[in-house]
Amino acid sequence: MQESILYDRRLHGISFAILFIGIALFAATGSYVFLLPSAILLFGIVLIFDWKLAYWLLIASIPFAIEYALMDDGSLSTTIPDEPMMWLFVLIFAVMYIRKPTILPEWFWRNRLVLLMVLQYLWTIVAVIYSKETTISIKFLAAKTWFLVSFIVIPCIIFRERKDFKKAFLYFFFPLLTTMIIIMYRHSTRDFLFYKINRAIGALYYNHVDYSTVISMFFPALCIAYYLSKGKKKWLRITLFILILFFLAAIYFTYARAAMIAVLFAGFMGLALKKRIIRLVMPGFYVVMLSLLAYVISDGHYIKYRPSFENTYMRKDFVDHMVATFKGQDMSSMERVYRWIAGIRMSKFEPITGYGPNSFYFYYKPYALNMFRTYVSRNYERSTAHNYYLYMLVEQGWPAMILYAILIVAFYAQAQKIYNRFRGKDHFYSNVTMAVTMMFSAGFINNFFSDLIETHKVGGLFYLCIAMMIVLERKSRVLQDQGFVPEGIELDA
Repeated sequence: MQESILYDRRLHGISFAILFIGIALFAATGSYVFLLPSAILLFGIVLIFDWKLAYWLLIASIPFAIEYALMDDGSLSTTIPDEPMMWLFVLIFAVMYIRKPTILPEWFWRNRLVLLMVLQYLWTIVAVIYSKETTISIKFLAAKTWFLVSFIVIPCIIFRERKDFKKAFLYFFFPLLTTMIIIMYRHSTRDFLFYKINRAIGALYYNHVDYSTVISMFFPALCIAYYLSKGKKKWLRITLFILILFFLAAIYFTYARAAMIAVLFAGFMGLALKKRIIRLVMPGFYVVMLSLLAYVISDGHYIKYRPSFENTYMRKDFVDHMVATFKGQDMSSMERVYRWIAGIRMSKFEPITGYGPNSFYFYYKPYALNMFRTYVSRNYERSTAHNYYLYMLVEQGWPAMILYAILIVAFYAQAQKIYNRFRGKDHFYSNVTMAVTMMFSAGFINNFFSDLIETHKVGGLFYLCIAMMIVLERKSRVLQDQGFVPEGIELDA
């Protein structure tokens, strides 16, 4: 007994010593690397005693996570602290699955979204095998693995009751709100100027596009939380309403056009879900996009929209930025067109397996048309296609792009069925279904103009939406069959 107490005291003493030394070195040097031993130790302790709490800490860490270069040339990097946590959860899941293969029940494997995710993953392996840049493609596959385990598989094990959905909301919301307050304060000291938003963001997010995507995706959840607070304490509703206004202001001051469109599209998809017509939206969207593409390609119509190199640059005022967009003189918009054309042309040469995951940057420039180049076409930041469909097409071929397109349609079709089952029977879960659908919709639009699903913050939210829809599908089926919504262990049946 005395030895046990002595051991505990020594363990606590060592733990606090590591924590203190880490904080002291961080304060002295400003280097986050000195916080890692302390963070790993504390997270490990939580993991041992309550692995589910450790998962909620992973969710809470996402908004705060920052990129850390492991190599001076930037060829290898990670995001801390969330990515090391994901690695641990891959190991945890592997152990749990070996001990109990039924931890993922039959209903999980029968879900169409799971089938599509499995097919996507298998095709990614094929694309990696045939990749022209094997090393970076293997890195992509590794990252995809811990993303899918952490944000698809683990949530389907953890999400069992109403309180789990509420926890997910709260654990993500408060850290996100903290980063927003910090950024808004920094931006206010710069007079909310359009061209200083990225400086205000600093290292908290990659750039204003990443930041705007995250908050525009989370915004629908906040709106549904306000709706669910009806009949609750007055101070709660007032607080949520103020937060909605704050989010709207924050989205505007990101000056990201895609995020603004995403908020409107999310609202439209929520209405379509309520009116039971959401299944028609994506097929219609695809028809419109393909028709538009066919038109601009035929007879070289797209040549008419080439920019004037001298007049196409980044504006310092948001109003001028919007005006330039409609005139075809906005640099970021025309740079997208420049890369879209390159992506379409290069896809003809590797149509099946693509050039390999993470390979777009190394091969697209010879296929671009110089008449569409802009001042940023040198692409020092090594960004990619700025459209997730083209991103999949170029790097993993037609099968990958088609699977992604089907996944989007399947998600909305499943959302409609789930919402119909819950509607009028379970107020909470019908509104959660609405929130998840709208969040996914905001993510879809942002990724139509970018390719952020592979980033840790946007990708985490994107896959969490899919995981929650998988769990909601199971709950809605049991409600339909048994007349009640299962909670806790009953979901495993």
